[in-house]
Amino acid sequence: MTDNPHYTLTDLTKYFLKLGTTGFGGPVALVGYMHRDLVEHRKWISEDEYKEGLTLAQLAPGPLAAQLGIYLGFVHYGIIGATLTGFAFVIPSFVMVVALGMAYRMFNGLPWMQAVFYGIGAAVIGIISISSYKLTTKSVGKFTLESFKSKWLLWLFYLTTLLITFISQTETLAVFVAAGILYMFAKAPPQWAKNISVKSFFLFPVIGFFKYDTTALEQLAWFFVKAGAFVFGSGLAIIPFLHGAVTQYHWIDEKTFLDAVAVAMITPGPVVITVGFIGYLVAGFPGACVAATATFFPCYILTVIPAPYFKKYSKNISIKAFVDGITSAVIGALTGSVVIIAVNTLTQHRSVTIDIPSVSIAAATIAALLYIKKIQEPYIILAAAAVGLILKTF
Repeated sequence: MTDNPHYTLTDLTKYFLKLGTTGFGGPVALVGYMHRDLVEHRKWISEDEYKEGLTLAQLAPGPLAAQLGIYLGFVHYGIIGATLTGFAFVIPSFVMVVALGMAYRMFNGLPWMQAVFYGIGAAVIGIISISSYKLTTKSVGKFTLESFKSKWLLWLFYLTTLLITFISQTETLAVFVAAGILYMFAKAPPQWAKNISVKSFFLFPVIGFFKYDTTALEQLAWFFVKAGAFVFGSGLAIIPFLHGAVTQYHWIDEKTFLDAVAVAMITPGPVVITVGFIGYLVAGFPGACVAATATFFPCYILTVIPAPYFKKYSKNISIKAFVDGITSAVIGALTGSVVIIAVNTLTQHRSVTIDIPSVSIAAATIAALLYIKKIQEPYIILAAAAVGLILKTF
């Protein structure tokens, strides 16, 4: 930690409270806001400190923007700073998604709400398709022959997990870890591995505000702890894990899952906060709290504990290779999940009939994101909601 910062802990907490309340655009936009505001304009954080935090956030599992915020809180104010900035960043969007969960449960039977989410759901398909493409080109490689040749092992992990996810409709964490270990030993085996043999490791009643059972809370806790501990990169990378709420636990159906992703898109703050919406639908307000805590706690721990030592180990090539392997596998699973969700949504949930309006909205979303550089996802979501309302009304 650096002595004599030019700002108070209250100032920093207020900043992250505001960012969590008004920061639309997803993880890439949020980390950009932090650099613009804290490094360039206010000069509270140095360029080197920011880069160290961003690197740690990329190396460790957890939602990117939340981890960077926690690290920046730690820089000058240690554990207390990390804790307060983390809470301030997450709480506003958590309150919003719980409120939306209450409204969703109360009004889900009304045609207007179904119509709004009909349009939003199709737009989300376009958004997550573009996101998975960008994540692939950034973290695995561009879709060129040269990239396929030079990074063939990463592409193999990517395609393998894509196919496994699409065929089985489940995501296996062991496959991700195995990819990381294999790539680490292939590209940059740690020094100890060269000397010794390697061993294995590894209206409250109406809206269900307090409606839950203990078993459901325990399942939610374990499910979301795993998600928070094995998600690398941007917030949307958590989608393959969250999709297990549909395919493995059957807590919600495909349509509700897509609505949950849409809720995350239309609220500010970290996209991962969609876990609060899912937790609320499964087990009321206690479920929302358990889901959010279980997801963000690993992120907090995996930022605070290594932070003091990060300068010493951040350039370790074995660690980087391990993360590269896991990242390629996770993004492959993300792409597989995008395909599953798109097929189920754009073909009227597994029927053979193609839903032309949904396909049109998804295609228009992709085109807008590709060709209108300054457009932000929340505006697309609002436009899609209006289109869905019009289509279903008239």
